[in-house]
Amino acid sequence: MVQGKTKGLASKAASSSRHAQKAAANLKKGQRHIAPKKPGLLKQVAMKRDLTAKINKSIESQMVQAASAGKLTIMKNVNTDPSSSSKGKGKA
Repeated sequence: MVQGKTKGLASKAASSSRHAQKAAANLKKGQRHIAPKKPGLLKQVAMKRDLTAKINKSIESQMVQAASAGKLTIMKNVNTDPSSSSKGKGKA
């Protein structure tokens, strides 16, 4: 048995695992996206981005209006009477 081989293998394994941990920490979760290059697809992506921004802005403004009516609550109706809260549950 050669005595020097095990020492070299142990140090290489430790350094490669540390490198693997660093690489795994830098990766982002989620789907990878390649930007489109055709003009038609560029317009579609720009329109989708604008619509998404408008929808988010609208939702945020609605949330601000609902929150300004009273105290801030999460997942509760502002109205206290049970008859009006049962009507709103069907719509989403």
